[in-house]
Amino acid sequence: MSASAVFLMLLAMVVVWGGLILSVLAVRAHPERTDFPPGGEDDLREDDAPLEHDT
Repeated sequence: MSASAVFLMLLAMVVVWGGLILSVLAVRAHPERTDFPPGGEDDLREDDAPLEHDT
């Protein structure tokens, strides 16, 4: 392999693995959202539930 091919391969590896490492660190810093906007409660009605359509 030529020197330019090796350089581009190493550059691509640094970009891919660097992105993976940065994304893992970002998830570790902010693992899960704890505050959600109000609303969106579950509908626990069995008999009078909203219609569900197959799309």
